[in-house]
Amino acid sequence: MDVITILAQTVETAGQGQQPPQPAEEAAETIVPIDLIWEHIISLNLVEALAFISFGAVCLFYGWRIFKILVTISFGLIGLLAGIQLNRLLIGGNAIWLGVIFMVALAFLSVPLMRWAVCVLGAMAGGVLTSGVWYASPLAEQYIWAGALIGVVAGGMISFIIFKYAVILFTSLAGSSLIVMAILAIMYQHLGAAEQAEQLVFTHKWSMPVMLVIPMAVGILLQNKFIKGTKNWNI
Repeated sequence: MDVITILAQTVETAGQGQQPPQPAEEAAETIVPIDLIWEHIISLNLVEALAFISFGAVCLFYGWRIFKILVTISFGLIGLLAGIQLNRLLIGGNAIWLGVIFMVALAFLSVPLMRWAVCVLGAMAGGVLTSGVWYASPLAEQYIWAGALIGVVAGGMISFIIFKYAVILFTSLAGSSLIVMAILAIMYQHLGAAEQAEQLVFTHKWSMPVMLVIPMAVGILLQNKFIKGTKNWNI
């Protein structure tokens, strides 16, 4: 009986020794903040969703006309988020004073440095695009940063070589993102398709990248066509 008891304890210990890798696997699966994205989607009411669709359509089709305003707003939001996170790390709490300071500073600096700001946004758009492709493919999610890095480099190079394509890229992606978020919010709250919308986000990993790429591709084609018919659009 003592031998049987020892063997049972050994098996139990071995089974417990195999438990620790599971949290690492779960952590690897949560690299993409899909829960945070979903929370923002379902928090939109009908008026906000319709406003997202309207503004997203403007960005998608005519972003090249208002890209300077979009760049300033984008850098202001980046500064706000960076300031809030820095405030939490250094001071603690939810005060937004540091965020407001960063927001004003980056928005102000983006005006004289417009070309550099567009290049940064173009590189970020490229990173989002390629990381979305990586996320949709059966590749290991913990290495999604590699896919994002490829897009950042490619988007940055395109932005430096052909300025107008950087404008088209980031405005089309911004417009597509707003429209997709609004459509999912309307599906979840007002069309009785809450389960279908949730499945598109959480179950089918390819659905979100595809939904972003299709309107984005349409916006790129149309903006490129519109720009060709305009003589003076650049800085």
